Amino acid sequence: MGDESPHKKLEDNNNTLTPSTVDEDILKKQKEIDDWLPITSSRNAKWWYAAFHNVTAMVGAGVLSLPSAMSHLGWGPGVVILILSWLITLYTLWQMVEMHEMVPGKRFDRYHELGQHAFGEKLGLYIVVPQQLICEVGVDIVYMVTGGKSLEKIHSLVAPHKHIKTTYFIMIFASVHFILAHLPNFNSISGVSLAAAVMSLTYSTIAWTASVHKGVQPHVEYGYKASTATGTVFNFLTALGDVAFAYAGHNVVLEIQATIPSTPEKPSKGPMWRGVVIAYIVVALCYFPVALIGYYMFGNNVEENILISLEKPTWLIVAANMFVVIHVIGSYQLYAMPVFDMIETVLVKNMHFRPTRTLRFIVRNFYVAATMFVAITFPFFGGLLGFFGGFAFAPTTYFLPCIMWLAIYKPKKFSLSWCTNWICIILGLLLMTLSPIGGLRNIIINAKDYHFYS
Repeated sequence: MGDESPHKKLEDNNNTLTPSTVDEDILKKQKEIDDWLPITSSRNAKWWYAAFHNVTAMVGAGVLSLPSAMSHLGWGPGVVILILSWLITLYTLWQMVEMHEMVPGKRFDRYHELGQHAFGEKLGLYIVVPQQLICEVGVDIVYMVTGGKSLEKIHSLVAPHKHIKTTYFIMIFASVHFILAHLPNFNSISGVSLAAAVMSLTYSTIAWTASVHKGVQPHVEYGYKASTATGTVFNFLTALGDVAFAYAGHNVVLEIQATIPSTPEKPSKGPMWRGVVIAYIVVALCYFPVALIGYYMFGNNVEENILISLEKPTWLIVAANMFVVIHVIGSYQLYAMPVFDMIETVLVKNMHFRPTRTLRFIVRNFYVAATMFVAITFPFFGGLLGFFGGFAFAPTTYFLPCIMWLAIYKPKKFSLSWCTNWICIILGLLLMTLSPIGGLRNIIINAKDYHFYS
């Protein structure tokens, strides 16, 4: 050993860098990064985590506007659209849960990874990422406004003589997120998410039980509210969007499933599907009673937010609004997590930043500040979402999973699977083209008399 020439030693050193060691280094680095990123860092979730994450993601504060949507749709179309949306979105959610591990030994932890498998590396990114970002960032901005306005409502009920601008309430609401945003991954926000899921069930129950208590209003009417045919049509289209986007948890479903442990004998789809079914039963318990009882009691005079129609008793309305705030805090975090994941992935993998706490601190504070700023600038952002949402929610929820299913599994023409998927795609495309029309009209009406930061 001692009499080897230095040249020989150098050659040996060079030879140690075989492709396998390089691969091992790369894989080790990959693993370190994956263990740091929010979606893949923790894979020990239970099925009930999936249940309440899905409830939190799905039941938005939009449930309180369902009676108003019903008044624009009318009994027949309203009930049909409510049930159809529930069934179609449950079917597309089942598809996504199935597709999460369809390649043996590989998991599609993110929506865009499934898109890349279905449509190709580049095209998959271009199709999925913009839509997913519009949905998630859009929802977070709407929740900033919702949280701020619910706080404002509580304040106006408790201290009616003091007026404070909505802007400040949105800032108060955002202050919570400057702290919560630093929870590293999905499992760490499961407590927040559970609280949010319980709250959504609670305020939905308050909304419909208080309506029952109030009883059918005198002179109740169920005809369309708008005086002109054009108004009726536009209201119908807006309401269509409102109902359709009430079921928009698909943008985070693969990311939620990624947190569940999986082995070839026990794949993650079992516990995930159990969680989804429970979540969908809870969603039905929240949506159907509120939409149908609220509309039945107040008819077409029901307010945009059913809690406003209820007015009294004050303590109950204050409590319901407080529950809305807590729920929206959880939902904001749930939709922000995949966005944090995307930003952090780009910074660490593409721009080669070191995965540190400082990086995470800066990224997440910046995101919360940005969504707060947009919420303060456009407090009528709900109307904007009806518009943009049509372009992004409808595909990601109603027909992108179906297109991926057809592209990957290639079912026989005119078989049951083929027909079902095409029906969902056609209905989804209709929704995507029709609902933004109503949203756009609302924006134009609202923007006419709007002053920035007033």
